[in-house]
Amino acid sequence: MNKPVKNNTPAVVKTEKPVKRFTEADVSVLIPFKLNQINLETATKAQLERADMAIDFYQGVKLGIDSAASLGLNFKLNVFDTRDDNSQLSILLKKGNLKNSNLIIGPVFPEGIKYLTNYAVANDLPIVSPLAASKPSDFNNPKLISIVNNIDQHGAKIADYIADHYQSSNSIVVLINPKKTADEQFAAPIRNQFKAKYPSFIVQEFTSTYAFETRMIKGKRYAVVICSAEMSFVKPSIYKLFKLKNLKTVDYDINLFGHPNWIKQTYNLDQLQGLNTIISTSYKIDYKSSAVINFIKKYRAQFNFEPSEYSYKGFDIGFYFGKLLAKHGADYLDYLTKEKYKGLHNSFEFVFNPQYGYFNKELMLVQYRNFNLNTVE
Repeated sequence: MNKPVKNNTPAVVKTEKPVKRFTEADVSVLIPFKLNQINLETATKAQLERADMAIDFYQGVKLGIDSAASLGLNFKLNVFDTRDDNSQLSILLKKGNLKNSNLIIGPVFPEGIKYLTNYAVANDLPIVSPLAASKPSDFNNPKLISIVNNIDQHGAKIADYIADHYQSSNSIVVLINPKKTADEQFAAPIRNQFKAKYPSFIVQEFTSTYAFETRMIKGKRYAVVICSAEMSFVKPSIYKLFKLKNLKTVDYDINLFGHPNWIKQTYNLDQLQGLNTIISTSYKIDYKSSAVINFIKKYRAQFNFEPSEYSYKGFDIGFYFGKLLAKHGADYLDYLTKEKYKGLHNSFEFVFNPQYGYFNKELMLVQYRNFNLNTVE
């Protein structure tokens, strides 16, 4: 009878390496301060405004990062003046200044974003495009995070709203499209959205409201989209539509939809309200909210200035991404599409495309009512 052989080989005990604790986030901010070029005695208004934009944006980012740091994470904030010059970016890359970044915010202009694309992909670096309304497809960077909605998103949003609130049986969609490049960029996604998703709607195009007038049909409900943001064209177009709607001889049902750039332009409020005008926008500040009031107080106390539009933009970006880093560490990108954010100025809801990266789909519609812009959806 054979006795069992004893195995004297000691058992191998697997020891797991301790997970490195994420204690500090490295954030790089690339902004065109261009301070080396500004002579306060000879600088133009445009040069000073661009410098102001950069400073305000940076101060907003800093305040946002500081607020996120209260959640318990240390931040190393590296700020670089890109001077709006790709040769300056080249110097940063050669020196390796950006290589250890957990997040890069900027550059703010598309040319700089494009210049960094190959480097970012090769080094697995997430880049936030903070201010450019470019299409993500312009860059082919799966680690790009686009904040600002592009014009295709605005057009699709308007088309979806019209399709949801109008009936194809008694409504006509009219595009007032002068056919300049910028006009066509807004008209095309509206036209395409109706063709692809709502083919039962009649969509007509005219180069002016005067041409539209000659083709109007009594009893139809009109959703008119002025595709231009050129004020010299838009003002008389709004006036003409307002007059048509208020004709005593014919009761025309006309409602107006405008270009997203109208949010920064001034038109006759009585006419806009009379036409129930709706526009799409990426941002809107509620100055009555406690969060905005508190931000203004903090900003004044820290910088002795009033916050500008870019201060709010910077804060929302700094706070949102800072909070993600504080909560999830180096793997924060895994949570980007899961965590929505309603900010002071922007709101974020990201979707992911494996070729073009992350882009914000949060977009508002606002209507001119009671001499104010009120959120419709």
